[in-house]
Amino acid sequence: MATHKSAIKRHKQSLKRKLSNQQRRTRIKNLTKEVISAVEAGDRGTAEGALGQAIPAIQKAAAKSTMHRNTASRKISRLTRQVNSLKSDQ
Repeated sequence: MATHKSAIKRHKQSLKRKLSNQQRRTRIKNLTKEVISAVEAGDRGTAEGALGQAIPAIQKAAAKSTMHRNTASRKISRLTRQVNSLKSDQ
């Protein structure tokens, strides 16, 4: 365990960041699952609505360095392609 005052502070900060990063990652996973399940069900309206919630959450995670910007871009791209495939099918 840290013994210097500054090291103790940094440790506290890292714990706070870890918690917020976990929350962001969990939220992204849940929103992604909503989009995928709507796509699998073939429900275009629900899929688009869920995608509309997922994209800003993913972008915010990238902005806050919870995930790399390229990873965020890849996730958004893949989800968007899945939702767009519903449009072309119907």
